[in-house]
Amino acid sequence: MPTKIDMPLPSPHLEQCRKAGDVEPFPSGQITYLAPLPLPTVMPAHGPHIGDLNEVYMDFGLGSPQVFSWQVILGLPFSGAFSIAFLISLFIGFMFFVFGMGWDDVSHAIKGVFNEAYGIALITGFSAFAILLCTWLHTHNKRAAIIPTRFNRQRREVCFMPEDATEPLFVPWESLSAWVIEAQGATQYGIHRQYGMGIGFQHGETLTSVEFPCFGLSLAISHWEAIRGYMEYEVNDLKSIQDPQDLQGPDDPPHEGLHTFHNARTRLHQQIRDGQRSRVSGFFWYLYHVMTLWTIPNHLTEWEVRRLQKKAPHAMPEVMRQWSEPLPKEQWAKPSEELLRLSEQVRQLHKRQPRRPITEIFAEVQRLSPTDKRRA
Repeated sequence: MPTKIDMPLPSPHLEQCRKAGDVEPFPSGQITYLAPLPLPTVMPAHGPHIGDLNEVYMDFGLGSPQVFSWQVILGLPFSGAFSIAFLISLFIGFMFFVFGMGWDDVSHAIKGVFNEAYGIALITGFSAFAILLCTWLHTHNKRAAIIPTRFNRQRREVCFMPEDATEPLFVPWESLSAWVIEAQGATQYGIHRQYGMGIGFQHGETLTSVEFPCFGLSLAISHWEAIRGYMEYEVNDLKSIQDPQDLQGPDDPPHEGLHTFHNARTRLHQQIRDGQRSRVSGFFWYLYHVMTLWTIPNHLTEWEVRRLQKKAPHAMPEVMRQWSEPLPKEQWAKPSEELLRLSEQVRQLHKRQPRRPITEIFAEVQRLSPTDKRRA
């Protein structure tokens, strides 16, 4: 889950004049800025950390509960206990059979190992379940208490609610900073690389930001593109940025739940009939869901979503709620001429040089900008 932090390490130096394409090195890596201004990245948008999204605003920082988390909480202890109690016993019996033992010896070995292992399996399973459930409870309470960063595209503003603050902070969209952190270090297992994406602004002497780790540079940029695309009316629904497997039907709710299970099973059967998947693949699909307790994780996900929806409205400040109300279309804020001009230049340059890193294109467009030259 993304977290709102003050003075992250390494911390972007937003008190200096930064812009998209700037690179700030530090001893173990570098920070590459994607905004301001929010130029198009021409990357596919992906927004797992985006929660509510409608015609007026988008919430960033929480995302919706995932079925996979409940599959881990329920399935991992169950699968571990099952393996200790049954699979180890069967394996020992098989080894006795391989070494030429008779059926009496094999069955006696299986029963003996099972009698010794099932107690350990129960203790291990319940202990793992308790630890995972406590972790979920901590995350759930944190999720319910955090007020997400909200992007209002009609006003073209961003609302931050820093921890322990009594009033929200409003930032113009085009002045918001965004960055990608690349860091690496040597470990006993080799070179370890880390990536992260952040958004924020300098408020007095304090850097207020939202940051989270990513699995790669392109994925970090895709997270930012989901935000930028929404604010520029290029992304208008959650499905396009959160459902790469296309498991949500037209009338399904935007979050995961029981409907995604039924849609996945229907697609599996259709793919087997069409010859796109084998029956062996279908067997392992069913085995996975049996070991994760079938549809129970889907029901729990829907319950968690309903619980969060009931809690969320009460925690939001009144000024933020009023700021989130829709505006008449004639009052909608418009993008600046500079943003429109530079965005078009980025698209044209990318068409001519599609293999060139988008951050280098940002830097070149900014360098050739008349506004940048006047600042210099």
